[in-house]
Amino acid sequence: MSGHTFEDSYGGDDDKISPMSKLECKICWHVYDPAEGDAYWQIPPGTPFSALPDHWSCPNCDGKKHDFLVVDHA
Repeated sequence: MSGHTFEDSYGGDDDKISPMSKLECKICWHVYDPAEGDAYWQIPPGTPFSALPDHWSCPNCDGKKHDFLVVDHA
């Protein structure tokens, strides 16, 4: 591959998303919703995807943060 990402891939680019954007794991389709946070990782509601720690991964399948896809630009 040439390093390109799909148009709706997050790819670690915080400029692509707003604080309330919802993102989906490309492996298991788990949706991270900032309004809900993430109980597994003890992330409080209201935490934007861009504010998740670098070590955060999908709570369902351990997919990496940069592999999530933007599903709602809110």
